Amino acid sequence: MKKVNVAIVGATGAVGTKILEKLLEREFPVESIKLLASKRSAGTEITADGQTYIVEETVPESFEGVDIAFFSAGGSISEKFAHEAVKRGATVIDNTSAFRMQENIPLVVPEVNASALSGHTGIIANPNCSTIQMVAALQPIREKYGLERIIVSTYQAVSGAGAEAIDELEGQSQQFENRAETEASILPSAAAKKHYPIAFNAIPQIDAFDASGYTLEELKMINETKKIFGDPQLAVAATCVRLPVVTGHSESVYIELGEEGVTVEALHALLEKAPGVVVQDDPSTQTYPMPLFAEGKDEVFVGRIRKDPNHSAGYHLWIVSDNLLKGAALNSVQIAENLIQ
Repeated sequence: MKKVNVAIVGATGAVGTKILEKLLEREFPVESIKLLASKRSAGTEITADGQTYIVEETVPESFEGVDIAFFSAGGSISEKFAHEAVKRGATVIDNTSAFRMQENIPLVVPEVNASALSGHTGIIANPNCSTIQMVAALQPIREKYGLERIIVSTYQAVSGAGAEAIDELEGQSQQFENRAETEASILPSAAAKKHYPIAFNAIPQIDAFDASGYTLEELKMINETKKIFGDPQLAVAATCVRLPVVTGHSESVYIELGEEGVTVEALHALLEKAPGVVVQDDPSTQTYPMPLFAEGKDEVFVGRIRKDPNHSAGYHLWIVSDNLLKGAALNSVQIAENLIQ
């Protein structure tokens, strides 16, 4: 297999460091790896798998000779540099929301729609973390029985809001224990007019609200799911909640199938054979997925599969995954693996 030159933009961030780890762990065929970040981070040393890399400032010329460029430094950076990378011959795998809903840019979860990669023109979008784990778990069900409706409530970890949100959770937890006043400046979103403590709390807002009353995070899940499944008529609704969990998103998902009479046992059997999915579902032994035990693992975990008592084609599932891995870094690397195969 031909070796490729790789660049990681946002290499000092939580997802960027995980992309580097996954490339090395999965023995991706790299000729060279270039780590890029802001001017402030230039010169930083990052050690992974016994190798030390020096972070460079991101400039257009950084992408000369690069074959695959992973972007995970925020939408504004992707908008500024992604086309510069493509202009210099690189294929961009973008982990921000900058390009996801553009019609000519594939939005890809390899277990679901790897075939969409054949139509790329230089930029490939990595979906939202909460969308990825849901569609990866639902794809085998959709493929066999069809999907008419999805209603999802997410319970999302603070790492999805970045390292500063993790620090704030830890600081607020200490303040709470010391009976001190709790300070909040990050969540529900840095740009929000009000900020609320996340320690010992649940915040039913991720990102800003739009005129419909839905948040941008909820609209991402709705619109991205339709695009990935290639079904603009699919009924999807979402409520996204931030919890005081460091890593690992959880989702309560209600689905209505295109077929009645499907047994829970049949769904179990289907999901147990699905790539990248692990079924953890035994109420008699209190076996079900939890974010604490999904952290650091590549798979999407599914449990609490049960029939809806009121709808003949309705079912409920509980889906958990590490949002920094399958929800971001791993999915990006899997896209790259599919590209070079």
